[in-house]
Amino acid sequence: MTEGINQQNDSSAAGAAGGTREGQPAAPVLPDYAFTPAPYSGPSKAEVLAMRREFLTPALVTMYREPLMIVQGSMQYLFDETGRRYLDGFAGIVSVSVGHCHPRVIEAVRAQNELLQHTTTIYLHPNIAQFGKRLAQTFPKDSGLNVVYFVNSGSEANDLAVLMSRAYTGNYDVIALRNAYHGGSAGTMGLTAHSTWKYNVPHNLGVQHAVLPDRYRGHYGYDDPDAGRKYALDVLSLIQHGTSGQIAAFIAEPIQGVGGAVEIPPGYLPAVYEYVRAAGGLCVSDEVQTGFGRTGDAFWGFENHGVTPDMVTMAKGIGNGAPLAACVTRGEIASSLSSRVHFNTFGGNPVSCAQGMATLDVLQQDQIQARAKRVGGRLLDGLREMQRSHRLIGDVRGRGLMVGAELVLDRQTKAPASAQTLDILERCKEMGLLIGKGGYSGNVLRIKPPMCLSEADVDFMLGVLDIAIGEAERGLS
Repeated sequence: MTEGINQQNDSSAAGAAGGTREGQPAAPVLPDYAFTPAPYSGPSKAEVLAMRREFLTPALVTMYREPLMIVQGSMQYLFDETGRRYLDGFAGIVSVSVGHCHPRVIEAVRAQNELLQHTTTIYLHPNIAQFGKRLAQTFPKDSGLNVVYFVNSGSEANDLAVLMSRAYTGNYDVIALRNAYHGGSAGTMGLTAHSTWKYNVPHNLGVQHAVLPDRYRGHYGYDDPDAGRKYALDVLSLIQHGTSGQIAAFIAEPIQGVGGAVEIPPGYLPAVYEYVRAAGGLCVSDEVQTGFGRTGDAFWGFENHGVTPDMVTMAKGIGNGAPLAACVTRGEIASSLSSRVHFNTFGGNPVSCAQGMATLDVLQQDQIQARAKRVGGRLLDGLREMQRSHRLIGDVRGRGLMVGAELVLDRQTKAPASAQTLDILERCKEMGLLIGKGGYSGNVLRIKPPMCLSEADVDFMLGVLDIAIGEAERGLS
């Protein structure tokens, strides 16, 4: 944590100076942080880029026009090969929950690495059992969500949820939402509605996509208190007319991540869960990005909607960036996999589970959820105030530290400001702030930092965004 630290290292000053443009307001200065990055002595950025282009798949993309090389991290900050410090406003695509290289997490991993790095689940090991128990205890007591299956990624967890849904119900059809993203495997591409995340291969079999309940762009807006129930009727229509009438599952994120921080409206999930269960299906909450206290109001995103899913999938923040994920469900559903051999070689390995348990310790002992609510509230309030003076900001939405700001060229037509969004990301990087983008048109600023973020970091972030968005607006004149 950074409160109370008054020492400023040289990389902070360099970062601030590097972001100033002639004739423009001085870039905000990163908050003081008493940390000196280790000197970097590896290959140059140009050499790394050349090796990447020659030896790695061209499907790997970089974030910026001039690629950024990150070689070290400490809590909410990242450092490039020159030692320059950046505020990480994207948490490695929402993967880092309690901070980069959190000392208590690192110590737990180090201790486990010295004992045993790998053993499969055909042998007993205390870590996987203890972590499964600890994880199950984070769910509401009356939910029945107490059986854990560990895997390695969110894509695997969502694939597993669909497999179990079909095995348990005997049904095949699955309903997901338009604008959703549920993973990069062949199976989860079928759940995903983004055309840019799909390939011309037959992965959509059995999957239907319902209308996204988007209160900014959809038919029913923020001013309609019954918007959730009205959007839910499209799922009922799909069940009645787009499927056999019997479905295996419905899957949704409580707040869409890649989709641009679109928050599911109140009343939607209770109605949808009722329709799905009446049709024989199971309800899956994809908490890969919303879980582990990130929304501030609850540990799990579904809790904000007063529903209890049949399955919950999670990854990313579960292990503070470790290759770790899980699907949690009820015992009778999990038993559907017992009729065959189902096995994951690396899922729940001792090192990943040690990192997961240490991360959960920090989340609970340091009251990270309350911090996300408090600091995220400051960020949301600041963005909404900024919206009053910046015409590019069409919508500000989210909960806790899962925040989106949708940029539009015109507030009446809501034409996406996609090019300006890219320019703003570049300008933020120049001033020492790293954030992401999302939405179908790539026009939503995605701000989802490590949850150790401080109030001073939020003020720095808002100052940077104010300058970057203002410059983009002047470019439209």
